[in-house]
Amino acid sequence: MIKTLLFWIGLLALILSGCSPVPAVGAVTPPFIDPGIDPESWAWIPAGSFPYGQHDHLTLIEYDYEMMVTDVTNAQFARFLNEALAAGRLRIGAVEVEMGGNVTVVEGVSVFYPGDPFHSYEHEEEIKAGEKLVMPLKEEGLRVVWDGQTFQPIHETSNHPVTMVTWFGAKAYCEFYGWRLPSEVEWEKAARGSELVDGRGLPFPWGTEIKGNHANYYSSFDLFEKLFGKLGNTTPVGFYNGKTYEGYATLDSPSPYGLYDMAGNVWQWTGDVYPDQHYRYLRGGSFYSYEVDLRVWKRNSAHPSYYSPQVGFRCARSGQ
Repeated sequence: MIKTLLFWIGLLALILSGCSPVPAVGAVTPPFIDPGIDPESWAWIPAGSFPYGQHDHLTLIEYDYEMMVTDVTNAQFARFLNEALAAGRLRIGAVEVEMGGNVTVVEGVSVFYPGDPFHSYEHEEEIKAGEKLVMPLKEEGLRVVWDGQTFQPIHETSNHPVTMVTWFGAKAYCEFYGWRLPSEVEWEKAARGSELVDGRGLPFPWGTEIKGNHANYYSSFDLFEKLFGKLGNTTPVGFYNGKTYEGYATLDSPSPYGLYDMAGNVWQWTGDVYPDQHYRYLRGGSFYSYEVDLRVWKRNSAHPSYYSPQVGFRCARSGQ
């Protein structure tokens, strides 16, 4: 059964990474680097219109909202797992994972999900009510470790974005604290802002061009690629803030609203559940994506039970 699950995870990974295998990052342990960006901070996004999508369709968001300045980190997710377990919101043990018409059993953390409406649309898979996988416990690439009593982040990557989390897990995290996953529209506005440059919206959060020092992407020659080879790894959240690390100078690359890592590092789950399809959508590209996939309108999709070393998330909330 485990082999079947790995087959489907691998198949989805091919889709997610442009027909390339999932990066094997479990054996890579980088040094701890503190960029000085607070993962607990939030950015304010005001109501108003902005250019949405590749063709800059003017789109209105009628309310103020906030989004996390960084992706959720391994340290934050470990804290959530401990708190949610203590509150009885999560369970540890065998989890049935239904994906691609196959049911397999994984040892992991699970959460109850009420299911999605289902109309037997072509290629649609039913997402039934029941326990859903949040994060596996025994997979290469995990940076949050269960010792049988508590969860702890691996110190060197404690301030890196949490990965290996399913859509169900990302949603559970946000909702446990009274927040939500951002919609695709909310995510894109937070990434690109509302201003036009030469009559068009920004293709990247920081501007119109991309350089290796702007973001963590495939062959961007960042510090972690220099240390560990061409594949590289995730970087600490907020790493690209204009500081120099061990001789490597970054460019300050926040979005117009001050959010970091809205391009590169890890793909980010969004919260939309669209009618007649089971896939969930991701934005932003990852350290395993080429620069073309870091443009703010690019999107990707995966089964909500999918997890990967190149997928993370951040939360949104109503304007405070």
